[in-house]
Amino acid sequence: MGELAGNSGVRDFRSIDYVKITIFGFALTALWSSLHTIILPLRLLDFVAEPQLNTYLGLLAGSGLILAMVVQPIAGAVSDRSGFRWGRRRPYILLGSILVIMFLFGIGFSGSYVALFAIYCLLQVGSNIAQGAYQAFIPDLAPAEKRGLASGVKGLFEIAGGIVLLRLIVPFMDRYSIGAESLWLWLALGAVAVVLLGAMIATVLTVKERPLAGVPRLPLLPTLTRSFRIDVRKNSDFIWFLLSRLLIFMSLAVIQRFAFYFLKYFVGVANPAAATADLLIVVGIFMLAAVYFAGRLSDRVGRRPIAISSGLLGALGVALLLAPGGYSMVLFAGSVLGIASGAFISTNWALATDMVPKGEEARYLGLTNLATAGGSALALFVIGPVIDLFNTYSPGLGYQVMLGTCIFYFVAGSLLLFKVRAPTQLR
Repeated sequence: MGELAGNSGVRDFRSIDYVKITIFGFALTALWSSLHTIILPLRLLDFVAEPQLNTYLGLLAGSGLILAMVVQPIAGAVSDRSGFRWGRRRPYILLGSILVIMFLFGIGFSGSYVALFAIYCLLQVGSNIAQGAYQAFIPDLAPAEKRGLASGVKGLFEIAGGIVLLRLIVPFMDRYSIGAESLWLWLALGAVAVVLLGAMIATVLTVKERPLAGVPRLPLLPTLTRSFRIDVRKNSDFIWFLLSRLLIFMSLAVIQRFAFYFLKYFVGVANPAAATADLLIVVGIFMLAAVYFAGRLSDRVGRRPIAISSGLLGALGVALLLAPGGYSMVLFAGSVLGIASGAFISTNWALATDMVPKGEEARYLGLTNLATAGGSALALFVIGPVIDLFNTYSPGLGYQVMLGTCIFYFVAGSLLLFKVRAPTQLR
């Protein structure tokens, strides 16, 4: 792999380098997919009554994402200006991973909702220290003409991480209950920790960075105060991009976070943990089918057309969740959502890497978390209580309102991309 640079100075970028700079995404997705989809919803059943489950889950996940929204841009900005001899990004990936592994087992030790809430927030801090630095690898190391493909590979690993670990921990969590059967929770958490540790070691040992000459080493306080600044006049397209991403990820976050309770209480499946995992595996398989080809195609025809079309397809997928047909229709809807999500995530991230200012790649990509985490947090704070409120009027009505809202998010987010003037060669 060539030297660290965000320009044509990158030399000899080989096929294996795509893997080196994206493998850590496998572990990050495995971590949060396992926690949000299976482990945390089951742990909440230990502390929270059924009529309030969605509210408390929304509060938990939303609060953690607020922390992510703050920590990730700061970590990215600090890493942009770091002068470590072994690179700007890897020290923070190492630090963040160690913190996550330390706090992860606190989920098992938590004896109350408050304790679980605190541990979850600490996990978000550690994870986003690592992610804020990691996600700058593509603009740092991939040549501009290969960033679409690199973003596609990044998407492939992130999707695969969620699929592989989900199916591994479901048999553990199916057997879990507080007390005598708590061993299964420890096994599930241990599997997550092993995956994260392995990916971190692979990244730290194989990615070769060189300190970028001429990087201004600002004092810590100015760096922190600049972390959230955007020159609106020069970067108006980036603002529209953030708003679009916010809405789309609001929809994706709601569907993923509340899938367990949706299947358990609305669809009425007998085994919600396995059903949720199978649904997300179907989504993931179709995402895998779409993400690589969408990233590569976007290098030829442009990012926006694919991103807009995939957002509208996502709205159709959500609408199918409301159609009759039981769990079979849910799985079909999941396949449509998978294609839409894979194409959107791949091309949307490629568009972001095209738009970030040179020398501030990690900070601006961290600011995309204002849309990803901030939008998700806003949606979870609002939708959780809304589901529980409407369910009091009519059982299941809250989940119908939830899906109708997600359709709106997909359509509005897609239309906002028409306001983004992508770089001429990538339109």
